[in-house]
Amino acid sequence: QVQLVESGGGLVQAGGSLRLSCAASGRTSSSYAMGWFRQAPGKEREFVGSIKWLSGNTYLKDYADSVKGRFTISRDNAKNTVYLQMNSLKPEDTAVYYCAAGLNLRGPYDFWGQGTQVTVSS
Repeated sequence: QVQLVESGGGLVQAGGSLRLSCAASGRTSSSYAMGWFRQAPGKEREFVGSIKWLSGNTYLKDYADSVKGRFTISRDNAKNTVYLQMNSLKPEDTAVYYCAAGLNLRGPYDFWGQGTQVTVSS
């Protein structure tokens, strides 16, 4: 089992920035793909972005079109932590953000965190 704990959510004004963290514990593996998802009230959960370490400093990354150029995913394998840097936030980015771990960049994801709330005010 892999346990995931997100942190860093909060309230921010439109145009602002937040950095989310996801700390993994348990049977972690640097070979896991780590993904970020979000779910807004009344909407389905949607993919935000993901990252998979290949070797050395080489990573595969994938982003949803809605966040490309604004959000950046990174990971620190030594700390078993993945980050989501969110810039130029918009009110439509308001959601609960979840991190997840799985074998492939686009899923399926087998392990999920509890989520952290991000609220962007206009």
